[in-house]
Amino acid sequence: MSFAGLKKQFNKANQYMSEKIGGAKGTELDDDFVEMERRIDVLGKLVDDLIAKTHEFLQPNPASRAKMSTRNAISKMRGQEQRMLYPQPEGTLGDHMHKHGSDLGVESVFGACLVEAGESFKHLAEIKYNLEDNVKQNFLEPLNQLQNKDLKEVNHHRKKLSGRRLDFDCKKRKKDKGAAGGSNVTEEELRVAEDKFEESKNLAENAMHNVLENEVEYISQLQAFIEAEVDYHRQALNALQSLLESLDEKRNEAASRPRSEHIPRRVGSVRRSESPNSYDGPNDGPNDGYDMGGKSGSYAFNNIQTPSYHQSVPDTKKKPTVRALYDFVAENDGELGFQEGDMIDLISQVDENWYEGSLHGQAGFFPINYVEVVNPL
Repeated sequence: MSFAGLKKQFNKANQYMSEKIGGAKGTELDDDFVEMERRIDVLGKLVDDLIAKTHEFLQPNPASRAKMSTRNAISKMRGQEQRMLYPQPEGTLGDHMHKHGSDLGVESVFGACLVEAGESFKHLAEIKYNLEDNVKQNFLEPLNQLQNKDLKEVNHHRKKLSGRRLDFDCKKRKKDKGAAGGSNVTEEELRVAEDKFEESKNLAENAMHNVLENEVEYISQLQAFIEAEVDYHRQALNALQSLLESLDEKRNEAASRPRSEHIPRRVGSVRRSESPNSYDGPNDGPNDGYDMGGKSGSYAFNNIQTPSYHQSVPDTKKKPTVRALYDFVAENDGELGFQEGDMIDLISQVDENWYEGSLHGQAGFFPINYVEVVNPL
């Protein structure tokens, strides 16, 4: 920094302390300028809140947002292009409806209804993704540009104006004290400081005016957001209305079917059978057959097998491993599914809720509370 620059910084600090502590009066700007500054401050807070709350509106689950942010950060560190999408609840519900409806079989009308409902809810999830893309492109991106470019430029000019105002007031105060106070500020220095102060005020005022007068564009962006919402709800209504009509038809179909009578079959897994050693008369010995207080017979138990319990114990002495306590179904790309009792090799702990591990040659993420640690990391 040059000597002139250092001197200017000293003047600004001197004037600032004089105003805050010594009660010195600084140059007051006109009321219109002060009002424009107030509106710019309000606009800055408004943009910050709208961006944050719109993200929460589109992705309301904070746990899913945190998980998605963590996964995307890990992918970015690894140089991977794939980004995790926010798991829409409609899509998750649709997947489970479709799965259980298929499990009921093709003869179940209720199962067919669940499958169709699942497809409709997965379609709702796709509509929601389209809504997210539309809102981000036409509403959030312009707000981000306003926040990171226009308002940032305005605040830069305001900060520069504040510094030049302090420098001018300091030189003016020293000049007013005169030579008796030891001032060496010349008329030329004071005029140059005043010109720079005036220049910064004009730049800041014009920048604030341009931002504040751009309301037509701001209204258009808000209108695009509302149009995206209307389009989303219109498509969702059409999908659900079509599903409702189809369910009504299937309900009538199920009601028109004759009820079939069902007769339970007799239990055939345990039966009494004749045996060469069965009781033939009083001449038989007490050890012939099975003694039941004077009556004996042999019983054959068919289809009853004694289960054999076998559990393989993997070699876990040399690497970190965990044992699955419950089944975990992978619902998103990058997650690692497993079944109760599986031994999973640990790779790393992502955060307080998620591990990264591998099973059967496949790596992925899984929740910590679904496993117990056998060998820690």
